[in-house]
Amino acid sequence: MRKEMKTKLLWLLGDFVLATFLIFLDQWTKSMALTRLKGKAPYILWKNIFELDYLENRGSAFGLFQNQKIFLLLVGVFFVVLITWLLIRMPNVKRFLPLHFLGAAIMAGGIGNMIDRFIRGYVVDFFSFVLIHFPVFNVADVYITVSTFALAVLLIFVYKDEELQVLWPGKLDTKK
Repeated sequence: MRKEMKTKLLWLLGDFVLATFLIFLDQWTKSMALTRLKGKAPYILWKNIFELDYLENRGSAFGLFQNQKIFLLLVGVFFVVLITWLLIRMPNVKRFLPLHFLGAAIMAGGIGNMIDRFIRGYVVDFFSFVLIHFPVFNVADVYITVSTFALAVLLIFVYKDEELQVLWPGKLDTKK
């Protein structure tokens, strides 16, 4: 049992280190956006396609829930706790390494945006695909979106229901 606990703590430490690194990267890019883009014209990287354009987002994805800071913080805390709980329950085997990585990345994205909401009262966004008029977004949003998509693909096409039963208390009846 002692070796099992040590292994679990090492895996969780890895999740924590990865999430911390990703949070620092997100916050660094946002500080760069604040100092180099705020109050200035967009920085064009690819004319009529992609630019860096400072935006203060007081809502969530696609501008939903504008000025609902407390609600968005509570939702963020809920998902951080849920992901942490799932990471704790996840088996410590290489087959589950992608799920550990994706969980840490989703958590890092959520925490990165929660830091902005808590400290500034808004989230700093700056990536803008002007070609398709896509909402402006940031590095944390990339973590969440790409990792959630990859997680969905893995859960649908790679992992079997029986393998994932360990994540939920009690047994799931997958034959109903």
